[in-house]
Amino acid sequence: MYPTDLKYTKDHEWVRFDDGGAAVGITDFAQRQLGDVVFVELPEVGRQLKQHEVFGTIESVKAVSELFSPVSGEVVAVNDALSTSPESVNKDPHGAWIIKVKPSNAGELGALLDATAYGALVG
Repeated sequence: MYPTDLKYTKDHEWVRFDDGGAAVGITDFAQRQLGDVVFVELPEVGRQLKQHEVFGTIESVKAVSELFSPVSGEVVAVNDALSTSPESVNKDPHGAWIIKVKPSNAGELGALLDATAYGALVG
């Protein structure tokens, strides 16, 4: 159920590494818990994040939840399309990225879960 090319956090974010960058989104489990997403608060490009730091919020018809960075680094891009189509997080949770980060600490990657471990976490 969870793509094996992604790494996961216990806070229900995923991260996809490519070309030295890391795209970050929320998992299918998270979007199902939230329900219909109506707003995503995005950080500024250039912001420096620490692993597990809150970088924004995601709002649904049920709740507002904080978004946590899976890795430390600089925000190099935000998905501006979410401003007008936040529901894309519901339609394609493992494809609709929220931010892209240039990681600054490769040692943090060991703290992330693989698809099997994340699947076991959410049961």
